[in-house]
Amino acid sequence: MTTATLAMPATTQYEHISLDDQQVPWIVGTTMKVVELVLDYQTHGWSPEELRFQHPYLTLGQIHSALAYYWDHQAQLDQDIERRRRKVERLQRSVRVSPLQVRLRSEPTQ
Repeated sequence: MTTATLAMPATTQYEHISLDDQQVPWIVGTTMKVVELVLDYQTHGWSPEELRFQHPYLTLGQIHSALAYYWDHQAQLDQDIERRRRKVERLQRSVRVSPLQVRLRSEPTQ
């Protein structure tokens, strides 16, 4: 059995943000990508305080760093968000409806 060496994340000028091997920004000490927090911010219009309430494992410092990173790299991250949205749409179109789904949709609701 061999031991794989994990690449160290690249540091950024943002205290709570690191980049992985593919240059994807992550919130340090979590499993959350910056883009995931940004989607919550955009979709729900949440303030940093509300984001903290919704994600209690994040500090306000982490949230502000993630939002600052987004605003400084907005075009790049917005392109990533759009790419992800198109991928989801493609996947949704390619999924066949199962017989169970057809049956459940045809049954009257109570």
